Amino acid sequence: MHDIEPYWNWRHRYTAEEDARSPFFGDEHSEFEFTNAVYDHAIHPQWDSFGSRTLYLKVLFADYDEGYAVIELIGEWNDLLYNDVMLLKRDVIEPMMSHGIARFILVGENVLNFHPSDDEYYSEWYEEATDADGWIALLNFREHVRDDLKAANIDQYFLLGGKLDQLDWRTFEPEDLYERVSAFVLKRLGA
Repeated sequence: MHDIEPYWNWRHRYTAEEDARSPFFGDEHSEFEFTNAVYDHAIHPQWDSFGSRTLYLKVLFADYDEGYAVIELIGEWNDLLYNDVMLLKRDVIEPMMSHGIARFILVGENVLNFHPSDDEYYSEWYEEATDADGWIALLNFREHVRDDLKAANIDQYFLLGGKLDQLDWRTFEPEDLYERVSAFVLKRLGA
């Protein structure tokens, strides 16, 4: 896992560390010291910690005018033991929403497992996003992770599956990815 870097090809356009509205503003990353881990597996130092012991992320792009963010995840999403969704919601999502972000694209190809608890924070996030004309789309999550989300009935708060899991998102510029995902979302919502 230590050699899996967050997607880097948009860094000339956006870096959360240099965005004064980002929860990660001012963070510094070493290229050589591996301080974060998922259990006993070190992860690349470019991933950002938001308080979870097993889930890390990178805000790849945020557009405050259009109101969307692309966030890549890595690790184990564990609400049962660590209430990861609460940490994510309170420490990342809410600060972003306070600056007008209401549409979230979560890239989950490096999310290895999902362990559910209750759906309180998912419901809250969904309601706040939809109240602001937003949504939460999951891209390229592994099939067993999607199955676990569905089994916990948490999939009702996200748009996932189908074309959203077949999207080669790295081939797009962020605006093009947003337009493509937005079109899928609107089609699914019947708008």
